[in-house]
Amino acid sequence: MRKSHRKLKFLFVCTGNACRSQLAEGWCRFFWEDRIEAYSAGVSPHGFVDPRIIKVMDQAGVDISAQRSKHLKEYDGMKFDWVITLCSNAQKACPFFPEKTKVLHAGFDAPPQLASESKSEEEALVHYRNVRDAIKAFIETFPRLIA
Repeated sequence: MRKSHRKLKFLFVCTGNACRSQLAEGWCRFFWEDRIEAYSAGVSPHGFVDPRIIKVMDQAGVDISAQRSKHLKEYDGMKFDWVITLCSNAQKACPFFPEKTKVLHAGFDAPPQLASESKSEEEALVHYRNVRDAIKAFIETFPRLIA
């Protein structure tokens, strides 16, 4: 008889819950759905998932179109094994979590800021893909993190 293991709960936090934390949630579900319950939130959510993030994830074969922007308060009282902040603003604003919760900061640039000077949509999407790929590489390291 095989011993069942409880899935770990991960919360990814950034400022607006429109880009970086949405990427992390999507990649985590894609790679580790059998081992991790992934959630995301913002300390000051924008109320939408950036359409360019949905597009570049779709280009990578990951559908995050059903994900939505959420406030950190939506998870009040929920216990997480890991809370991972993805920008310095979230790191500073992130509330206290119980002692058993591991908190990690892994900062990534904001795709909209990187793309703000872009001359075309394709040029803007290059910045979004770069952040997407950087977060993907980070999420792929999780077996070492949770071992």
